[in-house]
Amino acid sequence: MRILVTSASGANGDGYGALLTFTAEGEPLGPFIRDPRVTDPRGMAVDLSGELVYLNSSDDRVLALDQDGSVVYDSGPVPGLDPGGAAFGPDGRYYVTMRGRRTVGAMPAELDAAAERYLPDDIVPFPRGFAFGPDGRLYLASGEPPSGGGDNTILVFDQAGTLVTPRLVTDPELSPLDLTIAPDGNIVVASEHPFGAPDAVTSVREYNPVTGQLVRVLRPEPATRFRRPRGLRFGPAGRLYCVSEDLVAAFDFASGTYAGPVVELTRLNGQAVVVIP
Repeated sequence: MRILVTSASGANGDGYGALLTFTAEGEPLGPFIRDPRVTDPRGMAVDLSGELVYLNSSDDRVLALDQDGSVVYDSGPVPGLDPGGAAFGPDGRYYVTMRGRRTVGAMPAELDAAAERYLPDDIVPFPRGFAFGPDGRLYLASGEPPSGGGDNTILVFDQAGTLVTPRLVTDPELSPLDLTIAPDGNIVVASEHPFGAPDAVTSVREYNPVTGQLVRVLRPEPATRFRRPRGLRFGPAGRLYCVSEDLVAAFDFASGTYAGPVVELTRLNGQAVVVIP
């Protein structure tokens, strides 16, 4: 098993600007891909077959990589894409947050056509991750934009992209940075509240997908420096991985206990995480 982490750079922090690889025990293996098309990488997702890793690059490009890190598909520069988070939909298309347009778009898995708008432009002040539930509904985290003034909630859309719940979650301690769906269908969110504050409270928060009620809060042990949590993904054996400033934290999701920092790396500045064989 390998853990892949996107490490941001440039204006977003002094990170590595690369897609980094680690063993299951957290040993660094170096970049997963060395290619000039990988620029300040952001979100990523594994396709429905589990064979390809799709990677968002800040130059408005998406790359699909095989298990060896070779490029299989390349969208080329897509003006206005500005991709953030990513997930595959039930229809097999690759969905991305289009941050500049504050919406979610969809591309064919072969990346041979421009992104189609799935939700209306400006649907949220700033999209901070999304996922599809077992019934095909899309859960979109509406968080704080860099300029401030976000909603800090979760919206729900049906399979046609129609808004059905404009404010599922009302939690004064939520400021979402990423969102995923647990194996039991619950919503799991990485949170930093207040967003960007030096003394922000960071956590992983679980919500009921129907009522929006807070189910529980997951945190590392107090001695762990858990700052700027971003990407969330589930791995084998029910482990939940959350990448943050200098580490990847792991939780045993069934019990809610902290399983330790599986990766520790100064300047990681992690944005997204996936687990592959």
